[in-house]
Amino acid sequence: MDIRLPGPIEAYFEADGNRNADAVAECFSEDAVVRDEKNVHAGRTAIRRWKAEASTKYSYTVEPFAIEVEGDRTVVTGHVVGNFPGSPVDLRYFFRLTGEKIAELEILP
Repeated sequence: MDIRLPGPIEAYFEADGNRNADAVAECFSEDAVVRDEKNVHAGRTAIRRWKAEASTKYSYTVEPFAIEVEGDRTVVTGHVVGNFPGSPVDLRYFFRLTGEKIAELEILP
């Protein structure tokens, strides 16, 4: 199923797929917050570190297959397959955008 993602969200998944932590971080505003695996990563520098560590620790692919809007958040569901515990899994990515940047991302099972 092909879905149409907003520009900043599409850029995030593309950069993540390329294992490019710098490009992932650039998708976010300077004061953005990411919540993933019960950890909070605040600010672009922390987000870059989070993505770099995840990309070296695990090998994975994400295939977004659904999108919906819940209040002020865009929710993308993606099928994630890799060498991490619990793979494969469908995860929900809750994005809040500010202009052309991601202000907040929460990743939940």
